[in-house]
Amino acid sequence: MPTPENFWIAHTDGGARGNPGPAGYGIVIHDAQGKKVASLSQYLGHQTNNFAEYQALIGALEYAVEHKHPALKVISDSELMVRQIKGIYKVKEPVLRDLHGRAKELISKLAWFQIEHVLRGHNREADELANAAMDKGSGRTSSSSLPAPNAIPRQEFNGVVRAGKIELLDGSLPDGTAVQVRVKR
Repeated sequence: MPTPENFWIAHTDGGARGNPGPAGYGIVIHDAQGKKVASLSQYLGHQTNNFAEYQALIGALEYAVEHKHPALKVISDSELMVRQIKGIYKVKEPVLRDLHGRAKELISKLAWFQIEHVLRGHNREADELANAAMDKGSGRTSSSSLPAPNAIPRQEFNGVVRAGKIELLDGSLPDGTAVQVRVKR
């Protein structure tokens, strides 16, 4: 299918300090004329770089689908993820396989989709948003002045296991949030 006239461009970036470590993503979406449509970021807890890159892609795809925008071009500095989405590389890691499946499911809901790899320097604003999300989630003060509007403000919640499920006692998390459980004795 030829490139449509009216498509969005999403610059996405995900990262983890320590890999794995405190992780987050940033997304900047523009329309075809260059007008900013959205800036999104989220802290992801203790994850890998690749997990964060996939979450950034999924975040951009979900935004396009939720806003009923049928055409999206994603620009990412993750060569691995871009090649996996294009089918050049196989997805071997089980967690990434699940994320890859979710991304492909969302892509199928669009009329047009394209993804391309760029070097990190061409993804600066998304990188800054990802770092701001990691800073905010880690309790650090961000050196960037960019806000992290969707970052989860706390890293730790208290909960109890009932009927095999964890119930949070002092907060809530959006569906799909990756968590790590530590048993207190």
